[in-house]
Amino acid sequence: MTDPWTQAMQTMTAAMRRPVTGAATRPYDPLALFESMARFGASFDPAQVFALQVDAAREWSAFWANVWTPVADKPKDRRFAAPAWQEDAWFRAIRDGYLLASAQMRRLVAQGDGDAKTQAMANFLLDGWLNAVAPTNFAMTNPAVIEKTIATGGANLMQGFANLMEDVTSGKGIVTRRTDPDAFVKGETIAATPGQVVWQNDLCQLIQYTPTTPDVAAEPLLYVPPLVNRFYMIDLQPKSSLVKWLVDQGRTVFVVSWVNPTEAHRDKGVEDYVLDGIVAAIGVVRQRTGATPDLFAFCLGGTLVAIALAYLAAKGRSGEVNSATLIGSMVDFADMRDWSAFVHEAHLTALEGHLERQGFIDSVELQQLFAAMRANDLIWSSVVNHYLLDQAAPPSDLLYWFEDGARIPAKFLTSYNRRLLYENALARPAGFEVGGVAIDLAAVATPVLSIALKDDHVSAWSAVYDGSKLLRADFILGGSGHNAGVINPPAANRHGYWTGSERPATAADWLESATRHEGSWWPHWIGWLEAHGTGKQVPARVITDGIEPAPGSYAKTA
Repeated sequence: MTDPWTQAMQTMTAAMRRPVTGAATRPYDPLALFESMARFGASFDPAQVFALQVDAAREWSAFWANVWTPVADKPKDRRFAAPAWQEDAWFRAIRDGYLLASAQMRRLVAQGDGDAKTQAMANFLLDGWLNAVAPTNFAMTNPAVIEKTIATGGANLMQGFANLMEDVTSGKGIVTRRTDPDAFVKGETIAATPGQVVWQNDLCQLIQYTPTTPDVAAEPLLYVPPLVNRFYMIDLQPKSSLVKWLVDQGRTVFVVSWVNPTEAHRDKGVEDYVLDGIVAAIGVVRQRTGATPDLFAFCLGGTLVAIALAYLAAKGRSGEVNSATLIGSMVDFADMRDWSAFVHEAHLTALEGHLERQGFIDSVELQQLFAAMRANDLIWSSVVNHYLLDQAAPPSDLLYWFEDGARIPAKFLTSYNRRLLYENALARPAGFEVGGVAIDLAAVATPVLSIALKDDHVSAWSAVYDGSKLLRADFILGGSGHNAGVINPPAANRHGYWTGSERPATAADWLESATRHEGSWWPHWIGWLEAHGTGKQVPARVITDGIEPAPGSYAKTA
């Protein structure tokens, strides 16, 4: 058996033989970051800065006066969960000093007088720096790492460095091993609900799932996922699969599975995905079932569904969709929080040049962006576990799905970024066109339910609430975050959700008067579908003409 030191040396040697490649272009403009920070730095009022300095001096005096005094309440920060951060005076002082300095720096940045995008960029850069310099990320200031290093004689750090070399030379940049890549097999242990691909074109496959009940609701369900990830977030392991749960509830479920684009798809834009993807899939579902479908969609998929609904309304075809449920989806992009830092003229220009070169944005680049926005969860926790503690990446179905990303075509991303994000075209009547048809969300007569997630870091729930008013949608608020809040099976009895019949002007006012419920929002959603359906049952729709088994080849193509 090879000892840890020899194994680490072998891993490092193999890793360092692999060439490290650099991209010819970047999907962002680094100069814009420095220019924004220079303008932001010049915007401070000296009197305000002086007042903050006085407050900081007072806070540090109190800190040092009480540094050895234990405090009863420990901060709610998962990075400092180890007992030593609370029980050991030395580590407690390091923790509290870091948290105090972080709070002071955030107060300083909040005093800057910049526009929303500049403020967002300043917050993003500050948070990135503060997350990077956290004491938990360094061997000498992390008690768990110190303990492991003593126990292994330093072998954990040696092997951790080998792990770092292997990841750096993989070409994927930011920490890549957040989960075990071999823990699941698509179609067997994940994305394994039985079904068949029943239709396809060059943009998507349409999957129909095998019924498990003798009768089903008359209205079929059609799911539209975002482009950035594969569809099967709603079909993870059987215990957490929304698809399986819906089928077991007596629903006929169809799912759009987008192709993973290549350079050949560079000219596929928003219009193509709406018309040749969503609208075409609606037609196939109607033809196969003889019924009008209920659509449901997640994130960007919901934005595209809203466009499709407005297109059908303008064409006098609203009756082709019975209802639509948009989960964590934005249609009004006036408030993008920290994401607005990237919706910047210079960044968009740089991205367009990058897209022109390769024809698409790569899934790794998209994962790096999402990871940077949630650095503590998706970068630094892996740095500690993988590089300092030498812990094997744990199996996680959600992280497996997250890392199984997909590319986005150049034309789609260019028009989406410019027209929908930067110009917020959907918030204006006739501000956007599809197939020569003006898109006006106010013209949508289809019943719509908007579901936001309270801790959503991608689509802030208050922004989803604001957008829901453009569609005159019903609204509920689920607990947890952008992904985990969707995967909330009733058996887990987690997260909770809020409902309210009033629609006040602000999201904060809505939440103040809303009613909180325990458990999952899934059953509540089924109740909403039933309230907007015919209530009829039909014999289960057996599949006799499948092209290939679910999850289909599009979901498996790298």
